[in-house]
Amino acid sequence: MRSHSYDDVLAGPSARRSRRVVPEVAAEPGLVLEDAVSGFCGALVRVEHGGAVLEDRHGRHRVFPLTPGAFLLEGSPVTLVRPRGVSARAGAARSASGSVRVEGLRARTARDSRIWVEGVHDAELVERIWGHDLRVEGIVVEPLDGVDGLAERVAEFGTGPGRRLGVLVDHLVEGSKESRLAGQVDDEHVLVAGHPYVDIWQAVKPASVGIAAWPEVPRGVEWKRGVCAALGWSDPWEGWRRVSSAVRGFGDVEAGLLGAVERLIDFVTSEDG
Repeated sequence: MRSHSYDDVLAGPSARRSRRVVPEVAAEPGLVLEDAVSGFCGALVRVEHGGAVLEDRHGRHRVFPLTPGAFLLEGSPVTLVRPRGVSARAGAARSASGSVRVEGLRARTARDSRIWVEGVHDAELVERIWGHDLRVEGIVVEPLDGVDGLAERVAEFGTGPGRRLGVLVDHLVEGSKESRLAGQVDDEHVLVAGHPYVDIWQAVKPASVGIAAWPEVPRGVEWKRGVCAALGWSDPWEGWRRVSSAVRGFGDVEAGLLGAVERLIDFVTSEDG
């Protein structure tokens, strides 16, 4: 999760003026950029619908939210801005993830590689945004019902060249139970990537759901039920219906989730494994 800078109210005017400002850079096609969250590096293809489309050296396209300081240019953070005099142009049809939609293509036969997610809601959200990409690539997403015993499950799956696992984990932050369980997996054919949110619901932007912010839930209270109680939703079933229906594309979810899923897709589709 990116931290937000703020002014020290006790600092004088000179101290505030000395704070480093992230420079703005015109979004010119061909500019080589790195997404600060996922590390995906590529040439800028275009800017559209609030996202920047990058193309890596393998010709793969990924779309990233156009937020301040979201990209690195020669190792330094920059904010992309549309060049003056350039208006948005209609492009090829886009999937919910922002990738180019492949029309008339039959889904590829499923690979041996898989992407695992913690639960059914995680799987539904990934499908809602990346479903088209996953069918093109032949990747199956399977819910785990939590990551307890993850190392044992990986061993049972039996990884190897051409049989990779990508695992999406909620609340993957230093010191969490999830980070401890993920740390027990030591396999070059497995990539565990996660986001900092307590639950996949929280990876959906509050504005998309129509709320000011996700409520704080007291310790010891099951998170989804605590959220529903605070927001006046009857139960988690209604809550998920509201959250799920609010997601129409990559712009409705936080960058931390976008970067994690994009890394997993790249990993399980890599020809090197």
